[in-house]
Amino acid sequence: MKFNISGLYLVTPDCDDTEKLCAQVKLAISGGSALVQYRHKTADEALRLEQGSALLKICRLANIPLLINDHVTLAARLDADGVHVGQHDAAVLDARAALGKDKIIGSSCYNQLALARQAQADGADYAAFGACYPSPTKPHAPRASVELFTEAIQTLFIPLVGIGGITLDNASPLIAAGAQALAVISDVFQAPDITARCQAYQALFASTQLPPSDTIAKVAIANV
Repeated sequence: MKFNISGLYLVTPDCDDTEKLCAQVKLAISGGSALVQYRHKTADEALRLEQGSALLKICRLANIPLLINDHVTLAARLDADGVHVGQHDAAVLDARAALGKDKIIGSSCYNQLALARQAQADGADYAAFGACYPSPTKPHAPRASVELFTEAIQTLFIPLVGIGGITLDNASPLIAAGAQALAVISDVFQAPDITARCQAYQALFASTQLPPSDTIAKVAIANV
């Protein structure tokens, strides 16, 4: 079963403490996080398996999807709900072949509309643009402008995800420009009250002015 790609998209930090990570993710889910991506760039295979397994149990109980960053093999082993791949990871077509038609495949498209069009053609379920703002996680990442989202929704029908340096203070323009989901790491996990921060993001999606309905419909196809 595929899920909607919309709302707050929680991405985990590089945290070796599985108990702490799971506790934080539970708080975020209780605040309304709609999706979770397990991302740990420095973990070894054993830790990725341990943490991925623990997070999958949490997400299953909450009936929200868990995606794995980069590691298609791990996503298949866990029977996770999907994978997010970048330009130097597995290709969208290869990820689809490995995981099957019912899993979510997300693709990093950086600041390039052409990559998003190709990802859509290859069967990706969403395209992620970023870094939208200066990002502590990827300080040297190419910048994706708010205008890119406005341009993208004219030709893309898969949901658009904004990522990189996103905070409550700068999120609204991205939503208004057509971002269906916002992937956030630091602004959630470093918040003094994780649940309250996630609730504030969800309220932001509810209150921010979206593009006209005939435009947004092209990227908001509910079951992706």
